[in-house]
Amino acid sequence: MPEYIGTHMDAGCLWMTLQRPKVNALNVELLREIRETVQAAEADAAIRCMVIHGGAGKFFSGGADIPSIQDALGSDPFAKGALLSEGQQTMNVIEGCGKPVIAAVNGAALGGGCELALACHLRLASTEATFGQPEINLGIMPGWGATYRLARQIGHARALDWMLTGRMVDAQEAYEAGLLCKLVKAEELEAAAQELAGTVSRKSPLAMRAILETVQNQALHPADASELETRGFQRCMASHDAVEGVSAFLDKRTPHFTGES
Repeated sequence: MPEYIGTHMDAGCLWMTLQRPKVNALNVELLREIRETVQAAEADAAIRCMVIHGGAGKFFSGGADIPSIQDALGSDPFAKGALLSEGQQTMNVIEGCGKPVIAAVNGAALGGGCELALACHLRLASTEATFGQPEINLGIMPGWGATYRLARQIGHARALDWMLTGRMVDAQEAYEAGLLCKLVKAEELEAAAQELAGTVSRKSPLAMRAILETVQNQALHPADASELETRGFQRCMASHDAVEGVSAFLDKRTPHFTGES
């Protein structure tokens, strides 16, 4: 299996750098690799926190692998190894991790890429980063947690604006909306992430775990929200608009949505 993550240790923090050409699109293999790396790091007493980074390119992650979505149309999106179920498992593992997971967003974090950042406990970004949930432009909806994690993070009004318009959001707006804990120049991002990781790495692991568990349980339980999101995603994936939206994207043409089921 290809290795789509580069890892290195830095003062008790495990850095995970996404390295799948060309835009760090999230396919089943990369999702599993992220999940397994986080699980292994959580079990390793030498690791105090994790950083997920997009590398030196223009993308943190361009989102779910579009050809994989096309392959899933008309099939069971929750079958073993399916992209939707793999993504949900991975995001839930990240959010449920008892050690802080930090997203250092260097470029575009779109769709599933934005959901990957949302699943992390802390997010900082460069001024060149962009965010968005453009699934609606494909005739589908977010399926890896944005409908509840984004709303929980920036409020329902802003979250609905992002998801219903599918628009691109620049880093300044994302910061002002409350998505990010810190916004820095591009050349300062890695150093800022190292500083933040170093700070949390020095804190009490027991206290950090307790804080993470308490904060997570204050909101709707992810399993309940995920069930609601799942039903909506299933309806979308079975629709004519999903077939049209994905095909139009791959054909590089403007989609024609009809709203037909």
